[in-house]
Amino acid sequence: MVRRQLPNPAELFELMQFKMPELNGKKRRLDAALTINDLRAVAKRRTPKAAFDYTDGAAEGEFSLDRARRAFEDIEFHPGILTPAPDLDTSTTILGGPSALPFGIAPTGFTRLMQTEGEIAGASAAGAAGIPFTLSTLGTTSIEDVKAANPDGRNWFQLYVMRDRDISYGLARRAADAGFDTLMFTVDTPVAGARLRDKRNGFSIPPQLTLGTVLNAIPRPWWWYDFLTTPKLEFASLSTTGGTVGELLDAAMDPTISYEDLAVIRDLWPGKIVIKGVQTVEDAAKLVDLGVDGIVLSNHGGRQLDRAPIPFRLLPKVVREVGADATIMVDTGIMNGADIVASIALGAKFTLIGRAYLYGLMAGGREGVDRTISILRTEIERTMRLLGVSTLAELTPQHVTQLTRLVPVDQGATVAVS
Repeated sequence: MVRRQLPNPAELFELMQFKMPELNGKKRRLDAALTINDLRAVAKRRTPKAAFDYTDGAAEGEFSLDRARRAFEDIEFHPGILTPAPDLDTSTTILGGPSALPFGIAPTGFTRLMQTEGEIAGASAAGAAGIPFTLSTLGTTSIEDVKAANPDGRNWFQLYVMRDRDISYGLARRAADAGFDTLMFTVDTPVAGARLRDKRNGFSIPPQLTLGTVLNAIPRPWWWYDFLTTPKLEFASLSTTGGTVGELLDAAMDPTISYEDLAVIRDLWPGKIVIKGVQTVEDAAKLVDLGVDGIVLSNHGGRQLDRAPIPFRLLPKVVREVGADATIMVDTGIMNGADIVASIALGAKFTLIGRAYLYGLMAGGREGVDRTISILRTEIERTMRLLGVSTLAELTPQHVTQLTRLVPVDQGATVAVS
């Protein structure tokens, strides 16, 4: 028989600790976000549909993005046992400099349209965390202002080659003069991908007010207040900003870019040069033969060619082919620190986050970017401890198996017809 008694108030107070409510709304919603998907949900609530969909969406049927995320879901970890890892070291050396974590912030365009702090929030958060920040050619903050926001950290510059070559070359020289140490030459955007969400939303630069956008903005007055009461959007390279994103890209970019452009850029850039948008083993090998310092396996977050190769799936093949001769990095689809750990285990030296950073930005400005980095850091550390490794160098392909739902067809096989 269980002996019953009247509750003892003193014992009850020992068992129940009342938590003081958090009065700061921003801190409350960011603290409640435990994953990048949680930040995405907050961002969606707080951002007008057109700006959110520009960030969240991809090209055409969005198969490339969906497949990239599934590839990270479809992994199996193999933890070691009785190998305690009480003292973790998540730091790495990338392209000749330090990073406190095995990821940096990828280049993103039109960033202040998503949240008014834009690249300043990203650069300052990256500097505080000790990781690199990459400014896009289509960024909405100048090279010099990004340097001012992250004066002691590592800044990288992403370059598109435009029809007016002098604009591109001038941007590269400005970035070098400002102390940016790495140039990320993006080669997968000769023309804009078909981003259908943007077309359906009538998304343009600057935003065009329609009945739909006004109705969508009513429950989000803070976004419009920020947008209308902060300095005018300025782009790093575009002198005109009227039209859809696709129209702007098609007007600015040159579909005839070639290896000759790479040679010119290599000659004018004094630091490390990385090629972003590599999607085949053959191209990776050719670039390494030409002496580039690094390669980013990327399909542009699924925003260019839909049904493009999945960078994470391509990673082991490229590492086997050229991993000893160049720095191999990967992006597209990263939503969890475990995705980053798996990439490092399969041979990547570094990873880049785009949407994950922007979800945090939209959810809470600079503090939201800090929260993104904190979430990923916690997930990386927990995954490493559960795997039984103390340093990134201890991660090997034996820690990860890539499962697959998509199996290539043997195109050489013959099919009997009855």
